[in-house]
Amino acid sequence: MLGRMTTDTPARLLTLLSLLQTPREWPGGELAGRLGVSRRTVRRDIDRLRELGYPVQASKGAEGGYRLVAGKAMPPLVLDDEEAVAIAVGLRAGAGHAVEGVDEASVRALAKLEQVLPARLRRQVATLQAATTPLTSGDGATIAPETLTVIASAIAGHERLRFAYRAGDGSESRRLTEPYRLVSTGRRWYLVAYDLDREDWRTFRVDRVGDPFATGARFTPRELPSGDAAEYLRRSIRRRTETWEFTVRFAAPADRIAARVPHWFGAPEPDGPDHCLLHGTTGDPVEWLAVRLAMAGHEFTVRSPAVLADAVRELGSRLLRAAPQS
Repeated sequence: MLGRMTTDTPARLLTLLSLLQTPREWPGGELAGRLGVSRRTVRRDIDRLRELGYPVQASKGAEGGYRLVAGKAMPPLVLDDEEAVAIAVGLRAGAGHAVEGVDEASVRALAKLEQVLPARLRRQVATLQAATTPLTSGDGATIAPETLTVIASAIAGHERLRFAYRAGDGSESRRLTEPYRLVSTGRRWYLVAYDLDREDWRTFRVDRVGDPFATGARFTPRELPSGDAAEYLRRSIRRRTETWEFTVRFAAPADRIAARVPHWFGAPEPDGPDHCLLHGTTGDPVEWLAVRLAMAGHEFTVRSPAVLADAVRELGSRLLRAAPQS
């Protein structure tokens, strides 16, 4: 379409808008040549774009130039085929693997873009997606981008969502929900929703969701029991995590140990001039706790529980075997 005589005014305006969305200034003569019209027609078309709300800035001079600048609102974008495919592939890759910083907004954008993509471009996106292999975190928690877009669309449209769900213990069930929000933790996506069969709020790992579809039945969003969706998810995960207590005596002052262990373990208490006691609570694996205590860099004795003492002994033996004396 570019570089030809464009007699259809709407088509010409779209072509002009596509050119102006490139981050550069376009001389009036160059735009006229690209569109196959006179400079006077270009000026009239620029005026039409301004009437439609596009902030087109003109520079003074013999040649004169035009560029699109930032306005109060974001106008609709005009993308060519290659740009649309590139954006869709990027959004699908980011949404599908929960990259940190890619939140629900990217999923909404993907849903909107894929809704208007022509069939031929959808095939290109699917082909490119199938030909790439992402490097994931290794826990096998992959998500089909279509799953996220279906959920995001149901949230935006306030439609009840039905899906199959596999729990952590492997049990499977069918769920009918009022979806509220998608939340990304950086490694995983979660759905916060009201479960109609259980008459209570629930959180669902999206990588365990199968065959989601919007039923078409509309609902009025309920109010979360407390906080926003991210805070509700945080509390839900904390409730599901098994925690246990431990007590360790360090051969070092309390202030020194406080600076060397995670603050969520608790505050060390002085136990004599050069020792302290650490009473902590954690939901982490006992093996990880043994390593983390050793990283404090001071001698310590495990008071409780016995399973932690066993893990520390095993860690010490493993380290000795790894560095045999010559």
